[in-house]
Amino acid sequence: MTTEQRLIDAYCDLVPRAAADQQEIGGFTLFVGRPGRTYYARPTIGSTTPPTREDIEAVLQRQRELGVPEEFEWVHETSPELGGIARAAGLLVRELPLMALRTPLPAGVPHGYRVRVLPADDPALPATLAAIGVAFGTPGTDPGAAGTAERDNAIADDHDPRVRATTDQIRAGLFVLVAADSDAGPVAGGSHSPRGPVTEITGVATLPAHRRRGLGGAVTLALCAQAKASGVELCFLSADSDAVARVYARVGFIRVGTSCLAAPG
Repeated sequence: MTTEQRLIDAYCDLVPRAAADQQEIGGFTLFVGRPGRTYYARPTIGSTTPPTREDIEAVLQRQRELGVPEEFEWVHETSPELGGIARAAGLLVRELPLMALRTPLPAGVPHGYRVRVLPADDPALPATLAAIGVAFGTPGTDPGAAGTAERDNAIADDHDPRVRATTDQIRAGLFVLVAADSDAGPVAGGSHSPRGPVTEITGVATLPAHRRRGLGGAVTLALCAQAKASGVELCFLSADSDAVARVYARVGFIRVGTSCLAAPG
C-alpha cells in the first residue's frame, strides 16, 4: 500500500463526516447522510479485525431499516480481501480505475463555451446540478439527444434538499462546483471537495448533446487548478469506466489503484 493510497482511503472516511451520522457495525462504518446527501458503508479505519460476511449482512439490514442506499465502497489496496467477501455475500462488486493528477496537460475551453467556478449564490447552480444529473442518466462518453430541454425539466428550486446542501457546503468551503456554460446556460459541470491537502474530483459530466467537444477535460482541469490554488496537493478521482479513464489520462491523470463499489446484485 502506498502513501497515496492511504491518503485517499483516509479522505474517503473523512468527507462524509461533515454531512452524515456514523454508525459502527462490525468492521464497517455506516455513513447515514443528512437531508440532501447519501453515502455508503466502508471499512472502519484503524479496525484490528477485517470486515466479515456477517458484518456485510448486518450493514445491509441496517441500511434497509433506515431506507438509505445499500452501498459499500473501499480502496482495494487498503482492504484487498473485501472484494471476495462481498461477492460471497451476494454483492455485485465494481472495480474502477483510481487515478491521481500528476502533471496537468493542456486542455483549452472549446469555442462557444466558458468554464467557471460557481459561488454559493450563483443563479445557475440549480441548472448546473440538473445538467450533471441528466448527463449521469446517460452514462459514458457517447453523444446523444439529451440536452438543455431535458436539463430544464430537471431543474430543482432553491428549496430542494440537494440544492440547499450544495449551497451550504460551498459556503463552508467544503465543496467547489464548476460549470461549463453555452449560450443556453450550463451544459456540463463537476465538483471537488477539499479536505486539507487532498481532494476528490467528482460528478464531472456533460449533457449528451454537447459531448466529444472537450468539455469534460476543461471542467476537470478547472477544478484541479482551483484546488491547487487553494493549497491542495493531491487531486484524485474514480473513473466510471476505462473509456472515461482515457478522458482523464489526456489531462494528466494516471492510475494509482482500484476503487471498489458494491451493492446487492
